[in-house]
Parts: sequence; C-alpha cells; structure tokens
Amino acid sequence: MPTIRILTESDLRGQVTLDLALVELIEQAFAALATKAVVMPPILSMEIPERHGEVDVKTAYVPGLEGFAIKISPGFFDNPKLGLPSLNGLMVLLSAETGIVQALLLDNGYLTDIRTAAAGAVAARHLAPSRVRTAAVLGAGVQAELQLEALSLVRPFEELLVWARDAAKAAAYAAKMSARLGLPVRAVASPEEAVRAAQVVVTTTPSREPLIRAEWLHPGLHITAMGSDAAGKNELDPAVLAHADLLVCDRVSQCSRLGELRSALEAGLLPAEPAPPELGQVIAGLAAGRRSDEQVTVADLTGTGIQDTAVATAAFARCKAAGVGSEIEA
Repeated sequence: MPTIRILTESDLRGQVTLDLALVELIEQAFAALATKAVVMPPILSMEIPERHGEVDVKTAYVPGLEGFAIKISPGFFDNPKLGLPSLNGLMVLLSAETGIVQALLLDNGYLTDIRTAAAGAVAARHLAPSRVRTAAVLGAGVQAELQLEALSLVRPFEELLVWARDAAKAAAYAAKMSARLGLPVRAVASPEEAVRAAQVVVTTTPSREPLIRAEWLHPGLHITAMGSDAAGKNELDPAVLAHADLLVCDRVSQCSRLGELRSALEAGLLPAEPAPPELGQVIAGLAAGRRSDEQVTVADLTGTGIQDTAVATAAFARCKAAGVGSEIEA
C-alpha cells in the first residue's frame, strides 16, 4: 500500500529555512516558468467578505520534478482580534508520475511565508540597484519581517525604515528587526517619508487604496509590491507603474487580474500590449532587467503555484532524507 508522509510545521521549520539556498530554489523555479512547459492554472480564489477573509488555491506541474503541490491558503484578517494568526494553510504533494498523494505538509502557511519572502529577494537580486543604503517596508506583519530578512541576503543595507497604519506596531517592528538584523531600524510617520529616503521599498499590506504616489519616485528606486494578490487590493498609485522605467511581473496573466498591473490597465495608463516582462524571463536572460543604477523599477508579485511546488518538493525530499515526519497508509 502507498504511504503518505505527514509533516508538521515543526518538522518543516527544522529542514527548510529562509536562506540563500531557498532564494536560489525559487529563482530556478521562476526560470523554469520561462523556459519549460510548466502547467500552472489560474489561481482559484474565493472571498468571504463577511469574515474579512479569502482562500486561494495554487498549483503547478513542472517537467522534471518528481512531484507537484496543491496549496490551500486561507487569509482571515480579523483573526488577530481573536488571538489567531491571519494566515495559515497546508500543501498536498502528489507524485508527478502517478498522481498518488506523497505527503501532507501541515505548515500553517510557513512554507508560503518563506517562499514569498524568497521571491522578493529574487526580484531584488535582478531589479534593485547594486548598492542599497536604505531599505523601507510598508507594513509591520510577518511578511514585512521576512521580506527584509530575505532582502538582506541579496542586497545588504545599512538602515531600515518602516511605516504601518498602527504606530505601535511599527515601533514594535523597529525594535524587533533592529535586534534581528543588527542595524538601525526606524519607524517613520508616512509612506512618503519612507519612499523618498529609500533605494528599495517593499510593500506588504492588504491595502485597497494606493499607499505610494508617483510623485515620490526618484532615480535608483526599486519597489517590490507583494501585497496586491486579489481583485480589489492596490498598494501603488497606477501612475507609479506608468512612470517606472521597468515593470516586471511574476506572471502577467495573474498580475493583470490580481496585481498592481490590473489597476494600471483599468486606469488606461498602460497598454495591454506589449505585456511587461516576467521575472522568469529576466532571470533566464530572455528579457532585460535593470540596466543602470538610475532606473526606477517595480516588481509586481502575486505569488505563483510554481513557487509552492518548488518549495514543497524540496521540503519533502529533505524531510524524507532526514527521517522526519510520520507515515500513514493511504
């Protein structure tokens, strides 16, 4: 009888961490999206407005990998009021040869968190200026922490600015991240102050109103926008995308429905054709990335199923090799 390996969040945290190896794994996944016959259907997304919640289902088949993942990712944003995390979820890994379930990864969103942060680092590696003195983040949640931890792996910076709607959360974030990164972290009073001072800005909020205006852009700025991953979310003024020297999407078909690209298309500020390049194309050398340190660049990241398949496959292999987890008969 086939067996299914059950992996808990603790099992997975012990074998998969946010490091350069993970960044390179996600970078390879993006390159595969541009160079291989990947099958990646549109995201299945369901909103539950009366609970301020949403559920996304993502998957992708990658030729050459032994398995593929189906990820279920709920986000219920009033949960902190109940003492519960906003995000959780799980992944199911199936054999790419037989379709039989190989593993159940009960990660509570951990793998999604770190693969999302690694994707931000991949974007910065290819699009941020070569030297970053000041980084900034909008938002003060878990992803705000992980994104800047990941950024430090590929673009070391000297100081970090944080803005959040809740000033107390921003102050707590500043203290926590200063200790974690070993550098000055300062809460600022407005998104404008953060953007104007930084060379890299990461947006990590579920905002439905633009937080960054085009008039704040300046030479040498890179923005990674990863909060807009569902219809209605919007962190950047659509004019930001129109004024950028280079816009790169993780997946154009997703960004045009769920990301910042959607808002710019709806506003008529960008044409539907030619489409912006995708991050995988930049990695694979099929499209140009940043050409000079003076350019203004934007990465529109909505999260792709190939990232989930890549991290789930690697996590399963590491846990199996280490004898981690428990097995049940299917």
